[in-house]
Amino acid sequence: MATMVRLLFAVMVVCAPVMALAADRLVSVTGEATVSVAPDIAVIRIGVGSLGKTAREASDANAKQMTAVLAAIRGAGIADRDVQTSRLSLQPQYDPNKGGTARLLGFQVTNQLTIRIRDIDSLPTILDRAIAAGANEMSGIEFIVSEQSKLLDQARDDAVADARRKAELYAKAAGASLGPVVAITEEGAAPPVRPMVQSMQAMRAAVPVAPGEQMLRAVVTVSFELKH
Repeated sequence: MATMVRLLFAVMVVCAPVMALAADRLVSVTGEATVSVAPDIAVIRIGVGSLGKTAREASDANAKQMTAVLAAIRGAGIADRDVQTSRLSLQPQYDPNKGGTARLLGFQVTNQLTIRIRDIDSLPTILDRAIAAGANEMSGIEFIVSEQSKLLDQARDDAVADARRKAELYAKAAGASLGPVVAITEEGAAPPVRPMVQSMQAMRAAVPVAPGEQMLRAVVTVSFELKH
């Protein structure tokens, strides 16, 4: 047993300098790349808010109005799979101007839809139809790139190439040559979707909607072995 302990200790003593030497022969650099792409999907959140003296009255009015909005959206070519109820609430409304016990004025029902539009060019028409049918609430628009993963793969390739280019410069300056890749760590990817909030008044004014472009970014840290 004593002999085995001495052997293990000897191996550890011999290996430690080798590991430290290997670490000294690494160069780690960060590579970056971006891809600009126009969004191809729009997500809008619109809804109907209705008031009534009773909860039933507010609910009935809201249901009637929302039925008309849904019909208008479907008539514009939006499939059922792209329409989802995202919020449904019933809240009492009280008189804020009276002191003491609050007086109940009625109820407000809010029904909000999240709509995915796969043809961005049809967005103004869909908004016009929904508003004309009775939509009176809107929380914003998001523009999405549907093929982010594939486009990011291109950015990742370019980011690794950028890291190699930088590493070759450092290796040359140090009088060494670049060896194989030891490790790759991805530090950045696609940014979150960009929301654009507009008021119902702006939508009624037929303001043009401009999706612009989104920048997909990849950042990698690559470690290379240095050869002398």
